[in-house]
Amino acid sequence: KYPTPLENLTSSQGYIKQCRKRADMFTEDQLKTIFGNIEDIYKCQKKFVKALEKKFNTDHPHLSEVGSCFLEYQTEFQIYSEYCNNHPNACVELSRLTKVNKYVYFFEACRLLQKMIDISLDGFLLTPVQKICKYPLQLAELLKYTNPQHRDFKDVEAALNAMKNVARLINERKRRLENIDKIAQWQSSIEDWEGEDVLVRSSELIYSGELTKISQPQAKSQQRMFFLFDHQLVCCKKDLLRRDILYYKSRINMDDMEIVDVEDGKDKDFNISVKNAFKLLCRDPEEIHLFCAKKPEQKQRWLKAFENERKQVQLDQETGFSITEVQKKQAMLNANKQHHTGKPKAVTRPYYDFLMRQKHPTLPTNLPQQQVFMLAEPKRKPSNFWQNISRLTPFRK
Repeated sequence: KYPTPLENLTSSQGYIKQCRKRADMFTEDQLKTIFGNIEDIYKCQKKFVKALEKKFNTDHPHLSEVGSCFLEYQTEFQIYSEYCNNHPNACVELSRLTKVNKYVYFFEACRLLQKMIDISLDGFLLTPVQKICKYPLQLAELLKYTNPQHRDFKDVEAALNAMKNVARLINERKRRLENIDKIAQWQSSIEDWEGEDVLVRSSELIYSGELTKISQPQAKSQQRMFFLFDHQLVCCKKDLLRRDILYYKSRINMDDMEIVDVEDGKDKDFNISVKNAFKLLCRDPEEIHLFCAKKPEQKQRWLKAFENERKQVQLDQETGFSITEVQKKQAMLNANKQHHTGKPKAVTRPYYDFLMRQKHPTLPTNLPQQQVFMLAEPKRKPSNFWQNISRLTPFRK
C-alpha cells in the first residue's frame, strides 16, 4: 500500500477555515504561528498523491512503479523543514489559548463539524512531522519486498536514500535553529561588544580555541580566544584576573579570506621565526593575519575547521538555509533579558562548555533506520508532543 498523507492535513484545513472566520478570536499572526506553512504542505502533498495514483496499478499492485514519484518531489519535501522548526511555537501558542474555555469549545466544535476522529488539534498538527520521517521506513519496507529484477527496484532504492537525506536535512536545520539561542547567550556574555550582532551573518559555531596572534608592523604577539562561525572569526581577550570573562577585540570576514599553511621557520612577511603557524590572507585590500598554535595537532584542527567553515557556507547556499530576522531578534532579546544585572558578564558554564566543546556537525549515514526515524505517535489527549520528539530526534549536538 502506498502512503496516503492527506487525511490529517485535511483535518487541519478544517480548523484553518473556521479560524479565519473568527477575526475576533484569531489574528493572522496567531494563525501563522499555530499552523505554520501547513497549507503549502497540503498543496504539495495533494500533487504528490495524484502522482502516486498515476503510478499505482490497482489491478496488479505488484507491477506499480512509485519510486520515481519520491525522486521527483524530494526537493519540494524540504518545505517540511519550516513546519518542523515552527512546531514548538505552535505548541506554546496552542497551550496558551486552550487555557481559555472559549478556545477549547471552539476547537472541539471544529472537530465535530468536520466529523474528525477523536484527536485534539495538537495531535493533528504533529502529523506532518511524523509523515516526513515515516517515508524512509515505508520505502525501506517496499524495497525489502521488491525483487531486485523489478523495474522499480533501482528507483525505490534511490528514493529511500533521497528521503533519508530529506529527514537529515530537517533534523540538521532544527539543530541549527536551536543553536542560535546559545550563540545569542554567548554574545550577551561578552564585554565591550562592538558592531553588528553575530547572528546577523552567522548561525553556526564551527570551532573555538586559543591562538597567538602576531600583528604588523612590530610583530607584536598577543594571546587571544578565537571563535570561528560561518562567515566570520571573532577575536576576544580573557580578563587578567577572571579568566571566565571575555572582552570583544575584533572580527575577520571569512568570505574574503584565503587560508595559507605556514612552514616552521622564518616568515618573510613578518620577518620572525614561527612554529605551528598559518595565515589568513585578504587580497583586496591587502591584509595578512598570522596565527600560531601551541601544538601541531592544534594547528591541524584549526586548518580543518577553516575548511569546514567554507563547506558549511556552501551547503547553506545550496540548500537555501537561513534564519529569519524575527528569529534572530527574538534570540538576542531573550539573551539580553538574562544579562541586565550590571555585573561583569562571565561566560556561564553551560555556554562555556558549548563553546569549548563545539565541533563541526557531521551527519552519520550508517545509523540503523529505526534509530534515525524514531518518533512518537500522536496521543488521544493533549501532551508535550514536541518535547518527546526532541528527545528522540537524531543528530542532536
